[in-house]
Amino acid sequence: MLTVVLAIVLFLFLIFPHELGHFLMARAVGVKVNEFAFGMGPAIWKRQGKQTLYSLRAFPVGGFCAMEGEDEDSDDEGAFNRKPWWAKILVLVAGAGMNIIIAVIVMSSIVFISGVATTTVDRVERDSPAEIAGLKQGDRIEYISGKKIKDWNGIPEAIGNGGKELEVRIERDGKRETLKITPKKDKNRYIIGITPTIEKSPSKAVAGGLKATWHITTQMYKSLGMLMRGNVAIKDVSGPVGMIGLVHQSAGHGLMPFFYLVALISLNLAIFNLLPLPALDGGRIIFVIIRMITGKAITDKQEAMVHGAGMLLLLSLMVFVTWNDIVKLFK
Repeated sequence: MLTVVLAIVLFLFLIFPHELGHFLMARAVGVKVNEFAFGMGPAIWKRQGKQTLYSLRAFPVGGFCAMEGEDEDSDDEGAFNRKPWWAKILVLVAGAGMNIIIAVIVMSSIVFISGVATTTVDRVERDSPAEIAGLKQGDRIEYISGKKIKDWNGIPEAIGNGGKELEVRIERDGKRETLKITPKKDKNRYIIGITPTIEKSPSKAVAGGLKATWHITTQMYKSLGMLMRGNVAIKDVSGPVGMIGLVHQSAGHGLMPFFYLVALISLNLAIFNLLPLPALDGGRIIFVIIRMITGKAITDKQEAMVHGAGMLLLLSLMVFVTWNDIVKLFK
């Protein structure tokens, strides 16, 4: 039951904010939205606004934003197809932009709850190289062998994989001292025997969330490049069924891994939607640019046909990926 609830929450985090981004930007640039729906399937509640029909649908797995003139010719002044190129691109990018914002918020929340490891020492292990050298609780590490330490991750990097003596410059009670510490080997790494003070700061949480989001994004682009080069097989790609399997796995480890999964998949959705493929936001952006350059050489009907064909291909890919996920479940 928990997996079902978390899976619904996951799809709400992924799809509804994406459509909300399109809706908010469409309203901002004057595009008429015929209907904005929360959920999918048959409507269980409707309310007609001044311009937009708002609806609540039976299955809480996302939503949709139906804009006038999005996939057909329309003479309405507020139609998507009658807006300037820059307004169209803003509307199309806004969905992925909202997914990125969701990822940053989730990652920042995770960083805030977990706390940020500072360069200030919280505990010194007994008989460790740090204690022998005179390092104490409350000391702030500034440099190690001439290398400036900006965050906690810089400390193990500066220690490295050797047992050479290090010059560690610290700040203690407003005064600076330099200690000589020789790391000891612990399994496959060298340590000096300290743990950091954990700080929970909103500003550092946001900075950490942005940094983590950027790191995940770069790793996703690397994986996408590997897929396009054939280094990763298409059978290893997961769809909705695979996502539910991941939700089930994360549910047993608390909410933190689940929300990390939300951020991960939200970024994945943003990147996927901006790919220059027909039917995706990225493909629509390409058409906006082409039509801006060529004028009326391509009609709305012709573009709609290309996106329709692209949608069929994407649905075929989704069927293949879903079948592949189901096969994995029985292996």
